[in-house]
Amino acid sequence: MRDRGIMAFDGENTLNSRIILHADMDCFYAAVEMHDYSQYVGKPVVVGADPQGGTGRGVVSTCSYEAREYGIRSAMPISQAYRLCPDAVFLRPRMDRYAEISEEIMDILRSPGFRFEQVSIDEAFLDMSSAGSFSRAQNVAENLKKGINTRCGITCSLGLAPTKIVAKIASDFKKPNGFTIIEPAGVPSFLAPLPVRRIPGIGDKTEKELQILGIHTIGDLAAYDIQGLLGRFGRNAVILHEVARGIDGSEVVERDGIKSLSKEMTFDKDTDEPGEIITALEGMIGELGIFLVRENLFFKTVTIRIRSEGFVTKTKAKTLIHYHKDVETIRECAQELLRELFRGAKIRRLGLRLSGLKKQDARQRKLFSPDDSEPGD
Repeated sequence: MRDRGIMAFDGENTLNSRIILHADMDCFYAAVEMHDYSQYVGKPVVVGADPQGGTGRGVVSTCSYEAREYGIRSAMPISQAYRLCPDAVFLRPRMDRYAEISEEIMDILRSPGFRFEQVSIDEAFLDMSSAGSFSRAQNVAENLKKGINTRCGITCSLGLAPTKIVAKIASDFKKPNGFTIIEPAGVPSFLAPLPVRRIPGIGDKTEKELQILGIHTIGDLAAYDIQGLLGRFGRNAVILHEVARGIDGSEVVERDGIKSLSKEMTFDKDTDEPGEIITALEGMIGELGIFLVRENLFFKTVTIRIRSEGFVTKTKAKTLIHYHKDVETIRECAQELLRELFRGAKIRRLGLRLSGLKKQDARQRKLFSPDDSEPGD
């Protein structure tokens, strides 16, 4: 959605040749726990901070669909989750185990040889355009879905569409364990009736502002005069309007030569609670730290990004003198940047980015001891 290489999409557009798959694991952390511990199957499972009998600080990382029936959601304060369902199974995250399963899943998704982009520990895009048709791509995707369930014991939801944004929306359409296919001609009719909240990045505040304008569905947003949107949302209006019209030219980008790693979390409700914000940040630090180790990557720059009410976004970065790969350095930089950015306004979304990446090759691994934190220049 934030890619600047935007192209228009319609029934006759050259984007018709694009076939993009988005694969999203269903309640991933909770699914791994239920796979490893069968006694949790069928129970409301909540992975996140310690609820401490309802007084704990922090947030829900993810939860099972049984827990969602009680109203529990990702990024919800853990104390609220406890009040909603005190009898739920509350578990602390096991990031090493989740990374192990994630690696198996990503190996499966890479196996057909299509252009591949992993965007988080539990989701990825594939550019399946070379399959030649949606039907052939569908057959391959169904086999990938079965392979993940057979080998890893968890389910995933898939979206197959002409663009990344539509594929991502489609993968969420029939969760859990769904597969939604949107061919080019069907994009407008698929998007039009969906609530605007289905667009990634739209939260409570933006949704309410859109509703004030009489915009309730993606179709309403697509039909709305762009000038009216610009007055309220500024530059973000263009992005919103284009996404609603199915316009998205962003490409599936291979990880080889990757320049940055990032992770974002959208809170269930805007929050100014330091404990919730720090716990969310810790989860992202853990995930990115695992990626660094697995890919033998070192970083030089840490960036924090916060989005508050009305799409107000603030970003601050710190570039280090040397390369590092340890989680503690990420934590120190990230917390310092967060302290500088956070001024008490409620946060809707929090993001962490590592850039200036450098891969440690086999020769460097021989030269450096396990305690070294940076490769040679």
